[in-house]
Amino acid sequence: MGRTSDAKERILSAAQALIELRGYSALGVAEICKAAGVPKGSFYYFFNSKEDLALAVIDEHWAGQRGNWQRILGDDDPPLQRLRRLFEATEADQRAGQQSCGTVSGCLFGNLTLEMSNQTEALRERLQQIFEAQVDMVEEVVAAARERGEVTVADTREAARSVVAQLEGQVLFAKLYNNTRRLDALWTNCLALLGAASPGRAQEAPVAPAR
Repeated sequence: MGRTSDAKERILSAAQALIELRGYSALGVAEICKAAGVPKGSFYYFFNSKEDLALAVIDEHWAGQRGNWQRILGDDDPPLQRLRRLFEATEADQRAGQQSCGTVSGCLFGNLTLEMSNQTEALRERLQQIFEAQVDMVEEVVAAARERGEVTVADTREAARSVVAQLEGQVLFAKLYNNTRRLDALWTNCLALLGAASPGRAQEAPVAPAR
């Protein structure tokens, strides 16, 4: 059955890498086990089905991402600085992935949403829960920025949803064009969505010519 101490982790790791590279539908259990270096029997020892494995991959990936988001968005820095660092971390992750495998992998959750949300209700529900959790975390930051008078949104929930959607959309474009430069506009677009002044705008006002 393979070493029980790490067989499950190897299957999860191989499955995530293959899903990011090729998507979920095209994968078979035998291919996943081969990539993980475990016999096929090990798969069914830990997972009832490929869908069960996909849910476990989603949960494991979200556990890591959620910890990063909480660390970045939950510190004591000004709210917009925290939000900008989240975007910078996203850009860094996508660039690191491109350097590692030669292509922009995009967001695992966004990729699976596009591929599978109309095919399996269990995956749809889990992905909905994750995106709502992301919106929860961003909304706290947006609300804090509004209290400081830094943004001018009327509905912090919908503003946070727009920020998350914009982040997902830009990552999708980066994947589509295999070009992380598509992420360069993340922060500028976020400021526009939140009705925030661009940094340094006051200093950009034209100076009247001397007479």
